[in-house]
Amino acid sequence: MIQIKHLTKSFGNNLVWKDVSLEIPDGQTLAIIGKSGCGKSVLLKHLNALLYPDSGSITIDGYQLFELSYVELRKIRQKFGILFQGAALFDSINTFENVAFPLRYFTDFTEDEIEARVIKALEMVNLKESGGKPTSALSGGMRKRVGLARAIILEPQYVLYDEPTSGLDPKTSEEINDLIVALAKQLSITSIVITHDMHSVLQIAEQVAFLDDQKLSWSGTIDEMKSSTHPPLLDFIKASEYQI
Repeated sequence: MIQIKHLTKSFGNNLVWKDVSLEIPDGQTLAIIGKSGCGKSVLLKHLNALLYPDSGSITIDGYQLFELSYVELRKIRQKFGILFQGAALFDSINTFENVAFPLRYFTDFTEDEIEARVIKALEMVNLKESGGKPTSALSGGMRKRVGLARAIILEPQYVLYDEPTSGLDPKTSEEINDLIVALAKQLSITSIVITHDMHSVLQIAEQVAFLDDQKLSWSGTIDEMKSSTHPPLLDFIKASEYQI
């Protein structure tokens, strides 16, 4: 379980949030929504200590994240897989090697073990035959799927998604959403998804957290969101031009 308590964060004179407190149960898919600039991606970077808060705490499986030593933090980070907004692939190496990279960096697996795990991960994202392709030859949706295969290759407990459908056409977005749901079930992982796409929220999420006015403005289940009368949340949903 992830417990976020009273996080505050500023960059210079720019206050991002004055209070964010949230619990993320194991095995749940949480969508974090809010207007551009509300601190969604900043929150994501706090979850594996790429950024540190001005005050507050994050507890992951009983460990106080911001009190860990470098060695301890490195172990905690291996619990996380990350799908970056632009996939963040290495274009100098092929698809197979992109997915294999975390195994080569974090493990002592043999080449046979690495090959077996990479093939399995590529199969899970429907790219079984694409291992030898250069990443520069892949479509946007395929690049996202390669990034997702790399995110799950170490069998993480948590997967962080930063705008996973950004820049994709509706059909490809649907495919990525389906994969997020399928992998959450197959791997029993906790998924935390930053998105502005309300269609994706309704398709993939069980819980929703809404950041607004420099704080966690609202949180609840999908059903609770559908019946919510919280004015800022309703305004955000209305502005998204998606009816729930």
